[in-house]
Amino acid sequence: MSDFLRRGFETAEFENRTARTQVVMREMQLDAMLFTTEPNVRYFTGFHTQFWHSPTRPWFIVVPAEGKPTAIIPEIGASGMAGTWIDNIITWPSPQPEDDGITLVAGVLNSLTSRFGRVGATLGIESYLRMPTNNFNKLKGMVNKDFIDTSLAVHSLRQIKSQAEIEKTREICRITNVGFAKLPEYARIGMSEREICKQFRIDMLQEGADECPYIIAGSGPDGYDSIIMGPTDRVLEEGDVMIIDTGAVRDGYFSDFDRNWAFGHASEETKAAYRATYDSTTKGFEAARPGATTTDIYNAMWRVLEANGALGNDVGRLGHGLGMELTERPSNTATDNTLLEPGMVMTLEPGMLYAPGKSMVHEENIVITEDGAEWLSERAEPELIVIQ
Repeated sequence: MSDFLRRGFETAEFENRTARTQVVMREMQLDAMLFTTEPNVRYFTGFHTQFWHSPTRPWFIVVPAEGKPTAIIPEIGASGMAGTWIDNIITWPSPQPEDDGITLVAGVLNSLTSRFGRVGATLGIESYLRMPTNNFNKLKGMVNKDFIDTSLAVHSLRQIKSQAEIEKTREICRITNVGFAKLPEYARIGMSEREICKQFRIDMLQEGADECPYIIAGSGPDGYDSIIMGPTDRVLEEGDVMIIDTGAVRDGYFSDFDRNWAFGHASEETKAAYRATYDSTTKGFEAARPGATTTDIYNAMWRVLEANGALGNDVGRLGHGLGMELTERPSNTATDNTLLEPGMVMTLEPGMLYAPGKSMVHEENIVITEDGAEWLSERAEPELIVIQ
């Protein structure tokens, strides 16, 4: 087995993440950063458990200005955290609503050298605190430091993937491609969206996916409208067009791309819309290079869609970051302007309304390299596949 396909990471991965974060902390004049969400806790510790599906207990990681992170976690997670590189683990018998770890977290933060009197936390854009607001307010009153929003800084840190992270994404993209490739072998008129997606999920799981938490589907006569609902019990009929968009997971890293099919036949209008989104992805890929921006990618893709008669795009963006979460920052929009750097894993997701009530969306996964970009997903066919 390739070293990149082994589960988890070497300790050096977490040491590097912590060191990079501490550089940012010095620049932002922070004594520590506090993390409370599953992706951020896992990013700094390697603690990977399905137990986060339970909303009962809060979990905390403190990254100090120097040294290793400290975990302040419920007792139930002590043995799991002990299997990571973290050796300073403080626990309490959660759930304990009257004081669910807050005094312990405050004690850790107050024990740190107060050089700047500031603690970073993910309080802003595309972030949240996985703890009750009342508890956070209580914590602020117990800590002798000010809390500062560091959401953008944390997004920027996680945007740049290590080679090991990239290879994990490459593998789940390979698995997802296998699932999509098998679909024309069984999908037929008379099957429902739900039946097709069930087999699609089974194929990805058998190929090596850990889970497939995100599978959406839409279909309709010669086109579809919604791309965030389904699958439903709607039965595929002659002349239908169907999209499946999926985010599968292996070892904590997501794929996120889609495929389109027609059943029986498709109109020339629909085929042309498919070609437009395919060509748009090509131009987005060509624009994706270090020194360019997410807005350059957007403009390159939107010009193709507009030239092909796009009536609009109601998604709000033409792709986004990808990694430990299905969608991460940045976004490919007309105003995002995030600078592209090697190691950024992105989706290219051009979509267009090509007729009233009919959309066409195409999506692929890429990584920014030193001299351009590389496909992580195997590209879709340049012409719409028609399943007979």
